[in-house]
Amino acid sequence: MHAMVLRKLGATLEWTELADLEPGPGEIRVRVVACGVCRTDLHVVDGELAEPKVPIIPGHEIVGRIDKLGPGVDGLSVGERVGVPWLGRTCGGCSYCKQDQENLCDTPLFTGYTRNGGFATTTIADARFAFPLGEVGGDVALAPLLCAGLIGWRSLIIAGKGKSLGLIGFGAAAHIVAQVAKWQGRSVFAFTRPRDLVTQAFAQRLGSTWVGGSDQMPPEPLDAAIIFAPVGALVPPALKAVKKGGRVVCAGIYMSDIPSFPYSLLWEERQLVSVANLTRKDGIDFLRLAPDIGIVAETTQYPLVKANQALDDLRAGRFEGAAVLVP
Repeated sequence: MHAMVLRKLGATLEWTELADLEPGPGEIRVRVVACGVCRTDLHVVDGELAEPKVPIIPGHEIVGRIDKLGPGVDGLSVGERVGVPWLGRTCGGCSYCKQDQENLCDTPLFTGYTRNGGFATTTIADARFAFPLGEVGGDVALAPLLCAGLIGWRSLIIAGKGKSLGLIGFGAAAHIVAQVAKWQGRSVFAFTRPRDLVTQAFAQRLGSTWVGGSDQMPPEPLDAAIIFAPVGALVPPALKAVKKGGRVVCAGIYMSDIPSFPYSLLWEERQLVSVANLTRKDGIDFLRLAPDIGIVAETTQYPLVKANQALDDLRAGRFEGAAVLVP
């Protein structure tokens, strides 16, 4: 097998030939056919997340075909198409797992962070955390749904059922969430980097009610706002943008420090909450609905060996939607 390996935090990934992997008990071997490039991969590579496993193969938006079953795997078959997400394994025994909060497990493993991921031709996954994908939809188009879609879906649920929704940072996750929100009958207010006319036009094409820069206020108070950009300075204006009783959801795994702000922005029962990881139920619910919603993921393809270029382009905002690596 071949993989793009991170050997040192902050370094570029290295194209590496490795011995073929064998699945252990309860595991499957997956031949990767597409793997999305997520902003979390940037945080891993740049060393912004605590205690990553290094060396590590990044990538957690994996679409592939099962190549081999490990002992004790039931319900899956060789040749079946599956998706492998960020949450790679949980203990099943801690208080969070027992209370249907496995996204908060005390001893989890995360794909592409604490266990090897999908920037490779082959990967090993826990069979319990692989989602059957069926045969509807293309491999490349499905890949961003495995994290941008799933985290966006969980963020949307936590944001509540309000009709006016702000999406701050209009990248891979927001452009999927915008389509889900429109399908639900909500109005989407899209916030991009200031003066980013290209992304603003992209948000308009997806049916946003209003589009502007993150330095602007919306034309009306919002029921909720989801922040996808990892910029803590966006929290105070987001709180200012939501109405009384409104909710601001921080959807990223990493965010720069939030500056101090007057209590008046939080008062009147506004809420500031975060989203952590996902549960398997999130995946089952979202992937079941995705075909009905008719989500069209905007993707830019890169060959696997060009993973560093894809990461650089994501960091610089050189494409709309999501990047996807194809071995």
